Amino acid sequence: MADFGYDISDFCGIDPRFGTLDSFDALVREAHARGLRIILDFVPNHTSDRHPWFVQSRAARSDPRRDWYIWRDPAPGGGPPNNWLGNFGGPAWTFDAATGQYYGHSFLKEQPDLNWRNPEVRAAMYEVLRFWLRRGVDGFRVDVLSQIVKDAQFRDNPPNPDFTPDQDPFLRLLMLYNTDLPEVQPIVAEMRRVVDAFSDARSSRVLIGELYLPLARLVAYYGLNAEGVLEGVQLPFNFQLIATEWKAAHIDRFVRDYEAALPANAQPNWVLGNHDRARIASRVGPRMARLAAMLLLTLRGTPTLYYGDEIGMTDVPIPADEVQDPFEKNKPGMGLGRDPERTPMQWSAAAHAGFTTGTPWLRLAADWPTRNVDAQSRDAGSMLALYRHLIALRRAQPALNRGSYEALEAEGDVLAFARNHEGLRLVVLLNFGDTPAPVSPALMPRQPVVLASTDPARAGVIEGPLVLGPCEGVVIGTVNGEAPATR
Repeated sequence: MADFGYDISDFCGIDPRFGTLDSFDALVREAHARGLRIILDFVPNHTSDRHPWFVQSRAARSDPRRDWYIWRDPAPGGGPPNNWLGNFGGPAWTFDAATGQYYGHSFLKEQPDLNWRNPEVRAAMYEVLRFWLRRGVDGFRVDVLSQIVKDAQFRDNPPNPDFTPDQDPFLRLLMLYNTDLPEVQPIVAEMRRVVDAFSDARSSRVLIGELYLPLARLVAYYGLNAEGVLEGVQLPFNFQLIATEWKAAHIDRFVRDYEAALPANAQPNWVLGNHDRARIASRVGPRMARLAAMLLLTLRGTPTLYYGDEIGMTDVPIPADEVQDPFEKNKPGMGLGRDPERTPMQWSAAAHAGFTTGTPWLRLAADWPTRNVDAQSRDAGSMLALYRHLIALRRAQPALNRGSYEALEAEGDVLAFARNHEGLRLVVLLNFGDTPAPVSPALMPRQPVVLASTDPARAGVIEGPLVLGPCEGVVIGTVNGEAPATR
């Protein structure tokens, strides 16, 4: 728990504070009985320094597991072997006095990196995947996938010419030699073959890659081979909605570029928020967060929701004496901590928002008595009601759940696109501006009807010109083509 479970001491066990293997098996059974899938977080880059493999590895240079981790002699003049930096601060190397070498760690010193160039490590980690697949899991989200292989020559990373002193010191170097190396791709293909061996006609297994990479490198992880077969992860996480400037023109440009860059038969995916970035409602504001929900659930591909975003939860300021995140503790005062977006889910107005009968690990937002699932379930105009309606519409409309994407030309701060499937067409119009936006009649289908709107007051057939309100989005079908979904 040095990094909240991302420092694993047993890949095939459940930490007692969270349960047992029996309770895990029960979870899988009960989830599957309800038509839900279980995806685990697979952490291949590193282990805990308490893992038996590492305990053996650091015992002696001659230990058979020494080469399971990354060990290097000090630099010729002393000190770390090269200039690589740890994501959470300081060098990516810690000296082990007992054996006279440094071990590498991309994150905390309690998280030593595995040596994925060693075939024994790969075999052992693939057995970890098989262990959980045999227990019925449906796939894995693979943590920091691009970092699992390091430069064989351990060359220094070059300086970042765009670095400024107010940035995270980690960014002062370009990660040229310790991330996204060509040798990662064959390993990803091996992982895919392991997982595919457990797929059948009834159910396929999925790999999701955590990848903070530019577009051109991101799509490489679909693994298009020379025969035109996709052999990488099915869903390389696309975090661009988190990073892109929240303007219609910027998002329109990226969606077009992403669609054009995807290999044939690749499934796009979109991520609006996660455990490492500020919440969408804090990034763009509550009204725009409703528009973001519509964008996420109408784009082509697989959407990923972060818990609490469906009720509009915001970041919670955490006082210095309550900070939990090692990122913030190691780099205090820089605002890099991830605690604000990790506060307890707000279920109800009961004590501790119904999250626990004990003491929550982080404080709750001040609005939890009113911003919670129970309250919003009874409010037809709530954020939760909007999410539920959009998800129901997505499931009901083939144009949304499997249709093609067609970019449309719109004026001002409006983003427009269509989703088409077998002659059925839906038009999505999103006003990113803070003033009303008239919609060109050329964008409207015949006999238009609003299937969904971020404005709870808007519904039904559109008669006359359509003017979107500030930060309003609508999904439009036709009276004789796409019938409105029942609210």
